[in-house]
Amino acid sequence: MKLKRFLILNLTGLIFIFGLISGAFAQDTGEQYVRNEWNFIDQSMDISKGIPADAGGVLGRIRDRRTLRVATEPYFPPQEFIDPAKVGFNRFVGSDIKLAQLIADRMGVTLEIVPMDFSEVLASLDENTCDLAISALSFVPSRASSYELSKGYYYSEDNAGNGILIRSEDQDKFNSINDFSDKTIAAQRGSLQESLMAENFPGYKEFIRFSSTQEVYTALENGKIDAAMVDVETAQAYINKETDTELMLLPDFQFQLEEQFKGDRIAAKKGQLQLIYFVNAVIDEVLESGQYMEWYKEAEDLARSLGL
Repeated sequence: MKLKRFLILNLTGLIFIFGLISGAFAQDTGEQYVRNEWNFIDQSMDISKGIPADAGGVLGRIRDRRTLRVATEPYFPPQEFIDPAKVGFNRFVGSDIKLAQLIADRMGVTLEIVPMDFSEVLASLDENTCDLAISALSFVPSRASSYELSKGYYYSEDNAGNGILIRSEDQDKFNSINDFSDKTIAAQRGSLQESLMAENFPGYKEFIRFSSTQEVYTALENGKIDAAMVDVETAQAYINKETDTELMLLPDFQFQLEEQFKGDRIAAKKGQLQLIYFVNAVIDEVLESGQYMEWYKEAEDLARSLGL
């Protein structure tokens, strides 16, 4: 009889080490801003008049430069992808791009999208080449300890979570977590899935990190790896699109996340809490109106029409 496995992510220890900074404060232009106990920011500010006149740090730089520079990996439809029929910055489309544009509009500045590999997105904040990272970022304790994270703005409608992608022909090889001990596994570098795999798998032959989800799928299809940790919703969309693919999600392996891990978030450089307070106000707006999910469904239709 096949042994069913139901895996529950428990990063409590990591959260305690990296994220549990209850009452941690940062001084920003004379006003105090605070992270919550999970080390992300869930409060907002009044943005009815745009960027405050006394804004400092990166928010003040955005105001003075009159441009918001956003880092993203534009290969993750429907949130960020490229429309080949368009040119310039207009070729970057998706629900996250719409959100970035609204943030820029509320700031009263021009939006500039800066495309790059996912592994470089957060580093661009440290290097001051970009102001925000908007690229379907998940909450990870180590990420929250190194960057300022917004509240969540996108939640999967069916809470699909994360799972294991394999080749269909290998399904009978995986009946328990121990069956991966002699296998090569993979995940996207810098992703929540990378953390999940590293935390939950007691053994494996090799763990490979790829720059993009497409590289993960391709490596698995070509037999270069045996299994990969993936976002279930995104992987299922790929399987549905690529009707001739031999890939499948492994049944009975499910990774349930604690509440603070759910939702995509926006990141800023560490210490830029005022900037994230502004971002959270825009997130409040799109969540209350349902606008983000409208953008998401429109972007799904466009991506589908483009064969993505």
